[in-house]
Amino acid sequence: IIKFFILSIIVTSLSYAGEVSENQQSWYEKYKKQKNVPDPAKQLLNTDKEPNLTDGFTELYNGKDLSGWVVKGGTCKFEAKGDMIVGTCVKGSPGTYLSTEKDYDNFIFTCDLKWIVESNSGVMFRAKTKKGKKDRETVFGPQAEMESPSKGRGWSGGVYGQACGGFFYPLWLDAHKEARAALKKDDWNRITIEAKGKVVKTWINGIPAAHMINQEYLKGFFALQIHAGTKGTVQFRSLKVKELK
Repeated sequence: IIKFFILSIIVTSLSYAGEVSENQQSWYEKYKKQKNVPDPAKQLLNTDKEPNLTDGFTELYNGKDLSGWVVKGGTCKFEAKGDMIVGTCVKGSPGTYLSTEKDYDNFIFTCDLKWIVESNSGVMFRAKTKKGKKDRETVFGPQAEMESPSKGRGWSGGVYGQACGGFFYPLWLDAHKEARAALKKDDWNRITIEAKGKVVKTWINGIPAAHMINQEYLKGFFALQIHAGTKGTVQFRSLKVKELK
């Protein structure tokens, strides 16, 4: 009986009977049949405080050039500009990813992002590459979504499966209301990702967002996304990572 009671407490702490918010119903209908999409009633909820972001971190950008990074997947432009990396959409290019040369498995990652010209963006983590159409290099894997503030959906901080089956963790529950409201227009926004084995959690401007369990993507590179389209200019700064054992 005692063991069963303890197990019940653990299961309760890890589960959340989620309800899709009324203003998210249209998004639920649109995405509910995607390969990765979870049952809202089985989505786990991130209730953790954002990790400490001061001690033990390594800077991923040297403030001078793009050493340690490589462009994958397209021809959108990335430039080192002072304390920022600036990505610019190039019309006709596929989505493009400025990717770390190094792979990471367990970590806390954080960076700030600001739009100069709005577009869809995000940060890939534990990402990989494969051959796509016309043998083009395709980046795939989980991505911490950072979407245009004017989109109105509020899923920045959710986790999208880029080129691998759609949303792993959409922010459509009533419980995600605060996270959906956390994005700031015309200002810097902080995205934080913590990955420990199969457990991934995210925060948007310090507000808990995603809590995902995934055993397929356990190691890979980080990548800053500039989405395919006709416009978009995104600034990234304070890119750093703390590797975990």
